[in-house]
Amino acid sequence: MTDTTTTDLNSIDLNSDLGESYGRWVLGDDAALFGLVSSANIACGFHAGDPSVMQRSIRLALENDVAIGAHPGYADLRGFGRVGLELPAEQLRNDIVYQLGALAGLCRVEGATLRYVKPHGALYNQMNRDEAVARTVVAAVAAFDPALPLLVLAASGAERVVRDYGHPYRREAFIDRGYLPNGQLQPRSEPGSVTTDPVAAADRALRLVQTGEVSATDGTTLQLRPDSLCVHGDTPGARQLVGLVRQRLTDAGVKVRPCWDTPRPGESTP
Repeated sequence: MTDTTTTDLNSIDLNSDLGESYGRWVLGDDAALFGLVSSANIACGFHAGDPSVMQRSIRLALENDVAIGAHPGYADLRGFGRVGLELPAEQLRNDIVYQLGALAGLCRVEGATLRYVKPHGALYNQMNRDEAVARTVVAAVAAFDPALPLLVLAASGAERVVRDYGHPYRREAFIDRGYLPNGQLQPRSEPGSVTTDPVAAADRALRLVQTGEVSATDGTTLQLRPDSLCVHGDTPGARQLVGLVRQRLTDAGVKVRPCWDTPRPGESTP
């Protein structure tokens, strides 16, 4: 997969999936990660999160000047939203709108703004493989707010759908996940699919910013040209990993900042 879209080599957005706790159960090190990333994908209650966790996450985002994104997924607390569900299009649409409305409502009460949407887990992956699912997700977000950008896997089926739809979007690459030669993420069930080595992750992040490239599992070079880099909040050692990534980017003169107010070529400002 190739893409010729240019990337700003002087800046990059750094996002993480956060707020993926429930009740008293706390996953990861959210408080520390909010101080390191520029955008936070906040769980909306279906795969993780609840109203209190969402509120706490919004407040942490405000305290750290971090852009807030909705992270809707399948209604699958037991499987953490990583199990694909076959849902009628109308039900999937309603589930997404419901989750966006929940987070947007809490944002409004806290004086915050919802800036973008990134689907979670199995839903994110199914958007890349199933055009019908991707169209339903894009249509649901557009119906909720036609100016709310979607964060999608760079050079993927989901990107083609959202681009053809004419909805605003940003391209994402992962610094803690393996890539297959076709540009899809390596299944988590396979060895080596998750990168926990901070040095390896930092090397990949810098290469993605400077060249737009990443190596697939077979050595193939993929051209991704991302607007945003992701590390999962539940990746082992995420705090140390993101800390080194940010330090390496800063040392190289790359600014870590949200990408939501910088339109892609041919797109009007959101």
